[in-house]
Amino acid sequence: MTDIYDIYAVRYGHHFRHAAANFVGGDPHDAPMPLDYFVWVIRGENGTYLFDTGFDAAMAAKRKRDLVRPVEDGLRLIGITPDSVREIILSHLHFDHCGNHDLFPNARYHLQDVEMAYCTGRCMCHPVLRQPFEAEDVTNMVRKLYEGRVVFHDGVSEIAPNLIAHRVGGHSKGLQILRVLTRRGWVVLGSDAAHFYANVEEARPFPVVESITDMLDGYETMKRLASSPRHIIPGHDPLVLRRYPLHHPDIADIVRLDLDALG
Repeated sequence: MTDIYDIYAVRYGHHFRHAAANFVGGDPHDAPMPLDYFVWVIRGENGTYLFDTGFDAAMAAKRKRDLVRPVEDGLRLIGITPDSVREIILSHLHFDHCGNHDLFPNARYHLQDVEMAYCTGRCMCHPVLRQPFEAEDVTNMVRKLYEGRVVFHDGVSEIAPNLIAHRVGGHSKGLQILRVLTRRGWVVLGSDAAHFYANVEEARPFPVVESITDMLDGYETMKRLASSPRHIIPGHDPLVLRRYPLHHPDIADIVRLDLDALG
């Protein structure tokens, strides 16, 4: 039997900003273009996987973001308790993707080698490069490493059948995306390889970037790996909630990405 997965995008946060902040070189229109914050649940016959872990209330206050719903509450709405999570894949170690350190006591974490080397090495001597990271997040990942709870990957890795991590870099040096087989074909969860649909569609990089070349190449990698452009899921675009069916009609910020897009 072919392994296929259900995918849920679970929004947990929001941040208002204008379009000029979302593109290298700004934007001539500079209309409102806010960020939404998500974690993603990938559920199949061989297990449940969490892609990224978000941030908690303390980090929301520190970074001046809106916590719409704590991550654990969003997970419970799709029948997942944090202590039941066994496998977590981290796209990268920026503050909004790897927090909630003590929420998943039974999970092991999948991470690219180069991401850990990047955020613990000489590049962090530069304030502009370390700004998206939090020392607490990085040191907590080191503690998990010494607890035997980190699995490292290098480049392309099959996490499970038809659930494949690809390192693309760009936004962060060790950023990885996921290629996931669903009933509608191969979906690519881009996380911060593209914050918005517009980044990919217009080849306009997001300004928090380690390598613009790798970011642009990452757009092409996502197009190659996805069954179609409509199978690419950006990491922070509020349009995701409008383009995909709701998991439950009374919950506006959890959608199913394994089902056909609306419209």
